[in-house]
Amino acid sequence: MPSCHVIVESASARLAALLRDLEAEPDEGFKQGETMGQAQSKRRIALIVEDDAELRRLTTTVLEESELDIIECESAEAALATMLLRGQDVTMIFADIRLSGVMDGIDLAREVKMRWPHLMVILTSGNAGERLEQLPPGVDYMPKPWQPINVLMAAERARSSARGR
Repeated sequence: MPSCHVIVESASARLAALLRDLEAEPDEGFKQGETMGQAQSKRRIALIVEDDAELRRLTTTVLEESELDIIECESAEAALATMLLRGQDVTMIFADIRLSGVMDGIDLAREVKMRWPHLMVILTSGNAGERLEQLPPGVDYMPKPWQPINVLMAAERARSSARGR
């Protein structure tokens, strides 16, 4: 069964947020009628789709430096299910082209771009082969091994782009 793991914040950031919440007035920082869960869900999300657990964790570690929350998925099917539930909060998908399962990264990118055309989608692979010719319009490609700074710069572009919408 496909699984997704939510990496919300680093431990120190969670602790700082908890301390602020304890010190704050009950409704401080929230709009009228807004719950704490609704306010937290306004943070933008980067969706990492990689079937290799070590590479998925490495990408998560790199993106923890961004101001995005991270959701990890091990398959395109799990990522698409996540998008159907949380698509309005996702600002970037970083996915491997070659994934186990029925769908690969190209299939995922094609489906996502049809439903969420303004979403930043970056596909990566160490051996894309002829699949690279099938990249949907508006999808970027980052060859492996990628540089962490390039992934962080892409996350910043996605975050900045999402602020304008």
